[in-house]
Amino acid sequence: MSKSSARFRDPAGERYGLPSYPLGMAPPHLLTRRQLDAAGLRPGVHGAQAQVLWRTRRRGACVVRAAYLYDVRLAQPKRSSAGKTGRKCPVCLTVPGYALPRHLGTCLDCAGEVA
Repeated sequence: MSKSSARFRDPAGERYGLPSYPLGMAPPHLLTRRQLDAAGLRPGVHGAQAQVLWRTRRRGACVVRAAYLYDVRLAQPKRSSAGKTGRKCPVCLTVPGYALPRHLGTCLDCAGEVA
C-alpha cells in the first residue's frame, strides 16, 4: 500500500467523518450509486455509509476526489417510472410508446376496435 492510499484508509471514520477507503479497497458490500443502479437497486432512506478517496492532478493542482458508498444490504429495489403509469392502456395492458389520448382513455388500437 502506497503512502497516498494509506493516508485515505480510515475504516473507523475518525479522520474524515465517514469510514474512508483508498480506491479499490472498499469492502464488497459497499457500492456506489451507479453500481446500485446497475444492480436494479437504490440507496433508499439510508445515507452514505462510507466513501472512497483518491488523488487526481487537475491543471497542476492536486485534488482529492470522493465517491460515496452505500450498503447493498440496506438497499431497496428501484421504483418504477411514474411516466409509465399514464401510458399503459387499461384495455390491452400494453405500453404503446406514446401518451394515451385523454379523450379516448385507451391506445389508438383499442379505440379503433371499439369504434
